[in-house]
Amino acid sequence: MLVKHIIEDHAVVLVSVPQKYDYIEDVVCNENDISENEMKVVTLGKNDAKVLLVKQKGEIHALGTKCTHYGAPLHTGALGDGIVRCPWHGACFNIKTGDIEDYPGLDSLPCYKVTIDEAGLVRVQAKVKDLEINKRVKDMCEYDFKNSKTVLIIGGGPAAATCAESLRQEGFTGKIILISKEKVLPYDRVKVSKVMNFDVNKFSLRQPSFYNDHKIETKLGQEAIGLDTDENIITLDNSETLKYDYLFLCTGCKARVPDLSGVNLENIFILRNYTDSHAVQKVLHPNKHMVIYGLGFIGMEAASYCIDKCASVTIIGRDNVPLDAIFGREIGNRIREEFETKGTKFIFNNSISKFLAKEDNDNILGKIELSNGNILEADICIIGIGTTFYTDWLKESKIKMLDNGGIIVDKYLKTNIENVYAGGDIAYAPVLGSDHISATIGHYGLAHYHGKIAALNICNKETALYSVPFFWTNLLGKSYRYAGYGKSDKVIIYGSLENLQYFAYYVKDGKIIAMSSVGADPVIADFANLLAKKQILMEDDIKNNPFRWMSDKTKDVPSDSKKEEFRKYLERAGVMDALTKVLVSLYEETEKPNDALEYIRKNLGDITENGLEIDTLKKELDDARAKINELREKLVKYEVDETND
Repeated sequence: MLVKHIIEDHAVVLVSVPQKYDYIEDVVCNENDISENEMKVVTLGKNDAKVLLVKQKGEIHALGTKCTHYGAPLHTGALGDGIVRCPWHGACFNIKTGDIEDYPGLDSLPCYKVTIDEAGLVRVQAKVKDLEINKRVKDMCEYDFKNSKTVLIIGGGPAAATCAESLRQEGFTGKIILISKEKVLPYDRVKVSKVMNFDVNKFSLRQPSFYNDHKIETKLGQEAIGLDTDENIITLDNSETLKYDYLFLCTGCKARVPDLSGVNLENIFILRNYTDSHAVQKVLHPNKHMVIYGLGFIGMEAASYCIDKCASVTIIGRDNVPLDAIFGREIGNRIREEFETKGTKFIFNNSISKFLAKEDNDNILGKIELSNGNILEADICIIGIGTTFYTDWLKESKIKMLDNGGIIVDKYLKTNIENVYAGGDIAYAPVLGSDHISATIGHYGLAHYHGKIAALNICNKETALYSVPFFWTNLLGKSYRYAGYGKSDKVIIYGSLENLQYFAYYVKDGKIIAMSSVGADPVIADFANLLAKKQILMEDDIKNNPFRWMSDKTKDVPSDSKKEEFRKYLERAGVMDALTKVLVSLYEETEKPNDALEYIRKNLGDITENGLEIDTLKKELDDARAKINELREKLVKYEVDETND
């Protein structure tokens, strides 16, 4: 946008003048080039800008092409009823508005104007800056000092951050105060155990200017220590008291620390916030021996990061399979094998009984004694044996809690006290897709979503929880995804577990309650969409055809295009390629197996997320290089013209 200076009555007036290249508008395809329930990336304009077209219920919509969380190409995701779900982490965007509807992430997608002429030509109009940035913040209302209402948000994680800005997006004009024990603004906490040298400021969910611009007050490095629900007052650790009209509790968890001799020695760490990660990073050294206590996500992710930065990594656990409670024994054992090939040693069915100091320094860890009496050399120890809720300070309040400190809420995140809500890890809340049982789930994306739901209900826009848990982790370069919830009694695996290219069904009483995968996107995103529609998938539905439920996605498509739609879906998911490779392999077998179906089931799967990401990055790199060359040519021409002048 150009700004011109116009003199009126001896005063300078700034007038905005539309610039010629503020918008790009062009024909991108014919309406027949995109089928019902298809997602397609098209090129807009001479600069090869990319736009995602989505056709559903006969309408064509145009959106940004990448998830606003970490840039996953959305055309490789899962198209649901009015939404597109990111294949990597499960964020959802409305295909008509681009608004983010499920998380993680905070930003929405840009949405572009689409017109179709009488000849069926599809024309898209987009702002240049939207094409460049590929994300936007939903409109925020302004603070009104005349509004005396105050919302206090106690917590500094994703639930707190999402609630604060959602309040402004949903029209709350009163005072918003976010109180966090940490001294930094909310950040991407999942990095803590995955990438220990991360820059916390770079991964802040919002920068300080965002909170300042929207009049969201932040009190950092301050802790709530008391709650009086009769007087609506919160007391902070500096003795300050704050009055509230609405209260959102989202204090999260703290790491469980065992009560053992020597646990306070130097170089013994927990992993809960960025300072913990940075402390571990400082002591990592190729000559040091690391011991990790715990077989869950924290322990395994920490091991994955540290495995090539230490002399040795030993993982100790009370169970005999890593991540058994999440993925099941068969997948857990395959993960164990991956770590063992990298030199990791596991000690199962054991625990730490004592931490011992170095012989020459009483303050620093030197050895670890196990419950079986064995002694391990240990320069560094990371403890990852679970968490407890940060709700001790509420025990004297009237908030109804479980014995373990979880806060009981309904489907609107309301506690038993009027105008007091709770969300994130501490909320004992109904879970979609699990027969509506309640549970406390420590999950990053779900915490985001809780923040949004709390804000909507505070603004009297009654909205019930409606989010499917979508988990992910990255271990030794492989991305594992999981959607659903509950303890299964059977795990059915399709694909190649040996090659870590598979998807798995988790069955309870004949019902599929969850799925996991590696290298099979967007299957888990599709399953999450199925659960979100409250559809039930039974074990019988997948016995003869594990893809059968996916074909149901095309039931509303006109009959003459169902087959083509399903073929495109399987092709996009990589299924056609995987099946072809397995069938060729079977054909080349000199001795054919007795059970061909079992052979296919065990060997099915040849899709890798890494390959997808590499191809995407290569394409982006090529585009960037072409753009750089173009700019260089323009610069040379400009310099020549300037010299001639």
